[in-house]
This record gives sequence, C-alpha cells and structure tokens, in this order.
Amino acid sequence: MTKHLLTTQEAADYLGVSKQFLERDRYVGARIPYIQVGARAIRYRLQDLNEYLDSQLKTSTAEV
Repeated sequence: MTKHLLTTQEAADYLGVSKQFLERDRYVGARIPYIQVGARAIRYRLQDLNEYLDSQLKTSTAEV
C-alpha cells in the first residue's frame, strides 16, 4: 500500500498554517513528525498530521 506524502506547502495548507510555521517547527524540535527524503526533500504523512491535530484537541481555554 502506497502512502501519499505531502510537501511542506501541502501540509501547511492542510493544517491551515504557513509554510514558515512548519519550517520553524522542524528547526526548534519538530512537534509535527516529518520524513526527510534524501538530503533536502521534506515530506509529511497525512496520518501523522491527523495524529498531531488530535493531540492538540482542547476542551477548555484553561488547558495548557
């Protein structure tokens, strides 16, 4: 089964954030998992993006 990999721009569009947000996230420690293909290509799996979104679910503004 082939899994579709998203570019940084596609992942940013999916999450509703800027490309720079994802680049900065990778630089500071990558809360959002990514795959490095070769020396320079960065890709994101849709499953990982959905898991990240699920982990950010809050039920109160008092939650940290």
